[in-house]
Amino acid sequence: MQMLMPEPQTFVERTLALIKPDVIDKEEEIEDLILRSGFLIVQKRKLHLSPEQCSNFYADQFGKVFFPNLTAYMSSGPIVALVLARHCAVSYWKELLGPSNSIRAQRTHPHSLRALYGTDKLRNALHGSHSIASAEREIKFMFPEVIPQPVPTGQSARDYLNLHVKPTLLAGLTALCREKPADPMIWLADWLIKHNPNKPRVQHPVTKEEHRG
Repeated sequence: MQMLMPEPQTFVERTLALIKPDVIDKEEEIEDLILRSGFLIVQKRKLHLSPEQCSNFYADQFGKVFFPNLTAYMSSGPIVALVLARHCAVSYWKELLGPSNSIRAQRTHPHSLRALYGTDKLRNALHGSHSIASAEREIKFMFPEVIPQPVPTGQSARDYLNLHVKPTLLAGLTALCREKPADPMIWLADWLIKHNPNKPRVQHPVTKEEHRG
């Protein structure tokens, strides 16, 4: 009797990304880069945190010299919170971000997001969770109403792909064959972004007054 080996499971992680106040005007451009880098945006929210809420979010940094400036900066204007998903999302997002100091990032990781959009050590444009545990805490902080759902694997993943992914992909490949663009990969990526039937839900902005109740 031949033993059947268990099918390998691909673990999909979630991580939190924040587009900070000084680059909020680059929101669409940054989201496009995120999608092109293989992430799925599963939740999105624009909000304006109070200094007290920023202090709670960055509680692990309390007592450090830069803490007052950090909370003042993060509460200075609206931010966009994104829940990103993919295999090894935490480490891939940190790699895409680059060093936390944007000046250093410009020297050592010139193609990273913080090198491209950040200004200095404080105004580094984007935030990313440091670990799976911190990602869970930060996602719950920014999206308290969201109940994490298990990511499908095995047969349930195949069923999901057949129902929700393959029809769109097939339509995109058919359109690609008709167009015959010079750069088929870029063309298909743009087509899929434009025709994505599962675009993230965007919640209404939350003001400081609404947060205070």
